[in-house]
Amino acid sequence: MTSSQPTPSTGRTARVVEYARALGFDICGVALAEEFAELAHLEEWLARGYAGEMRYLHDSRRHTPSRALQGARTVIVCALNYNSSHPYSTDAPIEVAPRNGPRGWIARYAWGDDYHDVIGKKLDALVDALHNEFPEPFEARAYVDTGPVVERVAAKYAGLGWLAKNTCLIQEEYGSWLFLSAIVTTLDLAPSLGPADLPAADLCGNCRLCIDACPTGAIVEPYVLDARRCISYLTIELRGAIPVELREPMGRHAFGCDICQDVCPWNRRAPVTTLANFKPRSNGPHSLFSPDLEWLISLGEEEFREMFRGSPIKRTKWRGLVRNACVALGNSGLRAGEPRYEEICAQLAKLAAGGDAIVAEHAQWALNRLAAPAKIPQALAPRVVPPGAQR
Repeated sequence: MTSSQPTPSTGRTARVVEYARALGFDICGVALAEEFAELAHLEEWLARGYAGEMRYLHDSRRHTPSRALQGARTVIVCALNYNSSHPYSTDAPIEVAPRNGPRGWIARYAWGDDYHDVIGKKLDALVDALHNEFPEPFEARAYVDTGPVVERVAAKYAGLGWLAKNTCLIQEEYGSWLFLSAIVTTLDLAPSLGPADLPAADLCGNCRLCIDACPTGAIVEPYVLDARRCISYLTIELRGAIPVELREPMGRHAFGCDICQDVCPWNRRAPVTTLANFKPRSNGPHSLFSPDLEWLISLGEEEFREMFRGSPIKRTKWRGLVRNACVALGNSGLRAGEPRYEEICAQLAKLAAGGDAIVAEHAQWALNRLAAPAKIPQALAPRVVPPGAQR
């Protein structure tokens, strides 16, 4: 549909929201492409080293959306619910049945299809709809956690919610189970928050559940995250060896972490998504919900590529997932005489003697933790990881 007459900017914003909702987004709002107060602290956060190896966070364009696109006027922020009916990591059993062996944990957002692909298609369709709706020439760049835009901060000023102590965006109805995406555009739109409106009030209050529940102490103070200690960073972004002192606190996490969201009271009544895209994938008897750790360490590289094609898990690569699963097994408390102990130790020993130095060292660490008997072949000593093998 094309407008024949110019539309007031508030009406234009309403049309943007209508199109976004029609495409399946749960929430949508518009913010001006200006400097946000929270981003004034970005340089200090980076100087503390809290970004770890994530060099892309040093991109100077992240200081304001206007640097992402010349002439940018507004940022359209869309949110999509990905919550499911499955138990939270803090509620799910470590093992479904004793004979099934130790279970791991994959972050809720990664159970199904890659959100970059699912949301990217919706954003492209939204941009097309806007070009059909508004006749004047304009530019637009869509980002799904991929560009120099801090979506959660833009979302706050688009009226979507508040920034919580765990640094996630929380919306009163949906909690924090939201995929955020943004369109930076030169289109003239009225912001969702008027001149007299303030962003959503911070309703975290005196609650410290997320801070106290983090097993690695990654939330170093309210609203400040040291990514280097975050389990999501350690299992996804970190390419080399996981620091030994952080392995035990990682527990059974094989990819990502939900703990700071699972304990949040605002997520206890969050609605469940109707999208099949984000339901747990399965491969025969194996599911990505509370997955079998022996299965994960037994995956070959080709099996990994096939299983996780079109999945967020492919980001950590085969080496990263197997490395993480080795750590989770080392934390499982599995002991001789228990079901699948010998099979698991044998597979760990195979990895410890294998050609990948990163995986070998973590497999050996797991074997040492499981007190594997001498009759199961092990590598003679932990591998020294050469600097060149860090990525």
